[in-house]
Amino acid sequence: MRGIWAIFKKEIRLYFASPVAYAIFTIFAVICGWVFSSVFFFFSQFSMQAAMNPMMARDLNVTDGVFRPLFQNVSVIMLFMMPLITMRIFAEEKKSGTIELLLTYPVRDGEVLLGKYAAALALFLVMLGLTLLYPGMVTYFARMEPGPILTAYLGLFLLGAAFLALGILTSSFTENQIVAAAVGFGAAIIFWLLTWFSDFAGPVLSRILGHLSLIDHFENFAKGVVDTRDVIYYVNFSLLCLFLTLRSLESKRWRG
Repeated sequence: MRGIWAIFKKEIRLYFASPVAYAIFTIFAVICGWVFSSVFFFFSQFSMQAAMNPMMARDLNVTDGVFRPLFQNVSVIMLFMMPLITMRIFAEEKKSGTIELLLTYPVRDGEVLLGKYAAALALFLVMLGLTLLYPGMVTYFARMEPGPILTAYLGLFLLGAAFLALGILTSSFTENQIVAAAVGFGAAIIFWLLTWFSDFAGPVLSRILGHLSLIDHFENFAKGVVDTRDVIYYVNFSLLCLFLTLRSLESKRWRG
């Protein structure tokens, strides 16, 4: 644990000692703020129209009308932002030549990996915490169901953890940060769009592709439903990517 903590502190200092973290926070906050204002404006307009029609007003729900589309859009924004967090994790170490020094420290490769992953998760949690402003603002004006909101945040966290693990894996393959970000984004897009490919596959292959799709497993969380199959999928996906990253780091020793 001491080795993990040392790597974690080192990575956090690197994030906040450079403009990377602040740029990511700013871009994420601006885009999410624009999406929230657009969704909330549309819901407000629809509410005024529904006020003249009791049948329409009966089905109005701020959780479904504002936060479900908001969280679905945030998940798409994360698809673009996560590779920016992970692109430097190992690629920069390789380019600067410090990867060899890092792997000779009295810490195991697994501790190095977990320390870096924990730092990326911490940065992501701060970034996700910026969106807590939106439920706080809406709660002031309308009653909300806290259960579906918390469930959606759980889904966003698990989805983000999977994206980060995938990004760290791609970062361990190259010494170029731009290449790491591009490959990480491409890999995430493939897993994201597998559900589209399943529409053209046979029944068996369609079920397999649908199960592997990252977006399909988030849908239940966005609806306020916690399914253990979705939780297990995201946990297994993250663990598999971290395992492959560890093998990639160990291959560095074999190649000398």
